[in-house]
Amino acid sequence: MIVAPFYAGEAALVPAFAIPSAASVALGAAICALAGRGDRREAHRGSPAQAGSLTILIAWCYAILAGAAPFWIGGRLNGLLAAFESVSGWTTTGLTVVEIEALPKIYLFHRAFMQYCGGLGFMIMIAMIVSGKHNVSLYNAEGHPDRLGPSPMRTPQIIFSLYGFYLIAGSAAYRAFGMGWFDAVCHTMSALSTAGFSTRAGSIGSYGSRAIEAVTVALMLIGSTNFAILFLLVKRRFRQIARVSEFRFMLLLIAVTVPLAAIALAASLGMGYGEGLMEALFGVVTTFTTTGYSTMTYALWPPFALGIVMLLMIIGGSVGSTAGGIKLSRAYLIGRIAKESVAGRLAPARRVASPTYRRAQGEQPIDSKLILDTFGFVACYMGVYIVGSLLLTLTSGRPLFDAMFEFSSAFGTVGISNGLTGAGASAGSLIVLMAGMLLGRLEIFLVFYGLYAAYKAAARRIGGIAAKLKGMPKGATR
Repeated sequence: MIVAPFYAGEAALVPAFAIPSAASVALGAAICALAGRGDRREAHRGSPAQAGSLTILIAWCYAILAGAAPFWIGGRLNGLLAAFESVSGWTTTGLTVVEIEALPKIYLFHRAFMQYCGGLGFMIMIAMIVSGKHNVSLYNAEGHPDRLGPSPMRTPQIIFSLYGFYLIAGSAAYRAFGMGWFDAVCHTMSALSTAGFSTRAGSIGSYGSRAIEAVTVALMLIGSTNFAILFLLVKRRFRQIARVSEFRFMLLLIAVTVPLAAIALAASLGMGYGEGLMEALFGVVTTFTTTGYSTMTYALWPPFALGIVMLLMIIGGSVGSTAGGIKLSRAYLIGRIAKESVAGRLAPARRVASPTYRRAQGEQPIDSKLILDTFGFVACYMGVYIVGSLLLTLTSGRPLFDAMFEFSSAFGTVGISNGLTGAGASAGSLIVLMAGMLLGRLEIFLVFYGLYAAYKAAARRIGGIAAKLKGMPKGATR
């Protein structure tokens, strides 16, 4: 609502945002009042993972409703399309069903701000405002495993400060290269959150500026990098950063895929290798960071280059960053485990291996628990990806490759579309894509834990009511 006074004619749109805002404040006050009088033991029954996951899942579901409300109240979108735009925003995906050029500024800012907050994570914002012993477990459950400060509460403060600093720096850099302040702030929020909502229908390519593209590449890389590494960067520990396995793997990925994609683009589209290299660099970075900005339509890309893009969307960015996907660290670990397996088969029987990898916090062993966790997550990820792709083929009627590309974009929270997503898409397709975006942003297990905790809580409640009714006198009513 702060944006409206700066643009003529948009004050009339404020009620569409004021109503869900007031409803949120009223609901929050009511919950606080009830929680103050009620018994709090019920909220923490079961394992800590289940209780934290259910809390986070409820917070995300409410945020989706609140984010969709302005589109629906303002008459811009129907309920399903409004929910889709909200899910895409909060999960930092960037797939859209709106006509961007026709949206008022207040809605454009709303979309970018949803992505900025969704990339940061709700639990970081809660931990910044409310102190409590359960905040640390909630913070870890939402996908922020690293501790950056001496105390648990210090980590969210450091992340919030880094995020705010890069927002100011990125906006200033965009403005210096000719972008207006409004567009600069919106694009910085979306790039840092590796989201991809733009204020232009042609995305970053609309500006026709290599300098703006370079700023965007830098912001996308910052957003997809682990906050622990960014903290080391601020402290100028460059040698320590250079030894981090995940960071080295990211540089290797760029060094290998960019030239391959450039050769494919130059050969297929008839452009020079230099131009193809620039397009490939932007395309590779925007996909593996799961941002989704573009400088040209991906419908023109040859199948080989699209295959590279699809692979990078599945891999994604760093653990503990705003990016989605399997994550670079897991992809690196799979490669290391495969290498150790082959080496073990070729080595003498007496060989004893104790592989390690380096994180920002130091060297870590690749033990059986880490291997089990890594392969367990990747197996679940690929299972959901296969099922989602098949469901999208069924609901959209498009070829399997198109469905696989679109679902990998949604599941990896990337936001690149091959034309399947839009206001004219079927309801089934939109629901499948929304499920993919939510599962991808919350890394699958959190959603499953939350649903299981909700089921157990409902079963306990129903069981308690049934027991009371069973013990009532015959003929009594309630």
